[in-house]
Amino acid sequence: MKIALIGYGKMGHEIEKIAKERGNEVPVIIDALINPQDFTADNLRKADVAIEFTRPDAAFDNYIKCFEAGIPVVSGTTGWLDKMPQIEKICKEQGKTFFYASNFSIGVNIFFRLNKYLANIMNGFKDYDVKMEEIHHTTKLDKPSGTAKTLADDLVAALDRKQSWIIDGQPKPSEINIDCLRVENVPGTHTVKYFSDIDDIEMTHTAHSRKGFALGAVLAAEFLNGKPAGIYGMDDMLKF
Repeated sequence: MKIALIGYGKMGHEIEKIAKERGNEVPVIIDALINPQDFTADNLRKADVAIEFTRPDAAFDNYIKCFEAGIPVVSGTTGWLDKMPQIEKICKEQGKTFFYASNFSIGVNIFFRLNKYLANIMNGFKDYDVKMEEIHHTTKLDKPSGTAKTLADDLVAALDRKQSWIIDGQPKPSEINIDCLRVENVPGTHTVKYFSDIDDIEMTHTAHSRKGFALGAVLAAEFLNGKPAGIYGMDDMLKF
């Protein structure tokens, strides 16, 4: 399979390495700081699938360029989801193919499932409050992380006593606070903690490197190649 890589930072380099190790080709590499002039439909059509890891403010336009070239897209950028309804409309009306995940790590997606399961249990135990913490490297632009948003949204959906989440604040009883920390060279750590006067229950996922995210993105591209038009996610790929 041939992959167009859009964004060539640390994640882009890791994706390229893993893609080639798995026998894929990477004939197109585009980065806004290196060769923006190469971001053309003709270049994109050299690939079967595009993997996009850039910036929240650039992601949507990058997806549109890929769609116009007829190339399916794997989206690894977070912080742009206010425009997801437009992507959904384009995929439905124009027959485009798109894969989005807030986190491509297999371990994180298992963590998502465990979070939902535990939240449904804890819904019946109102003496426990809940809070979250996410820690990422200092170059991460969005806050909270897409992973933290997914975890928090799933908590709000499952816990009748919670209606919304906030970041770095003093939550009301109906809110979940997410502490967002930025620490040098931390790939990503997420914690969900239930606490009461009697005891605490805590779940943590700690990424040791970017490799898990990069591998998941390549697996998603391999999964997406040849799929019918539509929007896909990790649940489709992992068959949870």
